[in-house]
Amino acid sequence: MKEIQEKIEAAVREASKVIVGKDERIRLILVAVLCGGHVLLDDLPGSGKTTLVKVMSRILGCGFARVQFTPDLLPSDVVGVSVFDQKTGDFRLRMGPIMTNIFLADEINRAIPRTQSALLEAMEELQVTVDGETRQLPQPFILMATQNPVEQESTFRLPAAQLDRFLFRLSLGYLPKEGEIEMLKTVGDGIPYDALSQVLCDAEILKMQKKVSSVTIDDKVLDYIVSIIEATRGSAMLALPASPRGSRALYRAGKALAAVNGRGFVTPDDIKALAPYVLPHRVALSGQARLENRTASSIIDGILAEAPVPASDRAVIGADG
Repeated sequence: MKEIQEKIEAAVREASKVIVGKDERIRLILVAVLCGGHVLLDDLPGSGKTTLVKVMSRILGCGFARVQFTPDLLPSDVVGVSVFDQKTGDFRLRMGPIMTNIFLADEINRAIPRTQSALLEAMEELQVTVDGETRQLPQPFILMATQNPVEQESTFRLPAAQLDRFLFRLSLGYLPKEGEIEMLKTVGDGIPYDALSQVLCDAEILKMQKKVSSVTIDDKVLDYIVSIIEATRGSAMLALPASPRGSRALYRAGKALAAVNGRGFVTPDDIKALAPYVLPHRVALSGQARLENRTASSIIDGILAEAPVPASDRAVIGADG
């Protein structure tokens, strides 16, 4: 796994030329890429969400498409549509921008539910169906979406079924004063996309994904994953607990994080480090939790604090603002 670790660190260094002070967020996105997971970037306007995705697409060397989601966006604008060819007298399938490797759904919560739902098949089955014809998406395929958690006008909440399909929900947060000064020195005059070098390509990513699947998980770690998920189902604070897809998300992300850390095995601390990014968006608060002003993140943190951690080597991913 040393080769994967070196490649990922090279990608992090390259991305940090533009995305200042967010190395761990960059690393988490690369973890998602390694296990074929989708990422929801949920943060305030101007925090660098779209810039981060564009930077990652250049470094990864994959096909990239960005669609600005708006209330008038139709499913056919994303997945494709059949058009009548006057020369042949037949309908011809014209695929949409989703037929790419990295698809950016910018401000995804501004689209109507019908358009949001058009992404469900792509996110889970890596395919799209247009007028009864099914096409496989290019591999690798990663959907990255952005949304603004504050502005509510002309927005539509993402349904639970869609949130559950995102591997991670991340925010970038504010930089400390020194970090923001460094950011101004780096990108104050504009984003230097042309200064970025390609580190990977689609073929290399597929090769790395295959290698990540060979990472081993001990039965004790599997038990730890399921114990965390079961704790969400027994919590009076949660009206909607984590689903089996949440278990699989921790399993897949754990393997990818182990590989990023240069290991061929998953530790409990890999799982504990990932759970705050994997689980909160998959659960819904109960009325009691809302009355107590609890958050999904605080409840997951409490579950992690109480769940017994099996004895194992330590490997903890850091956290930044």
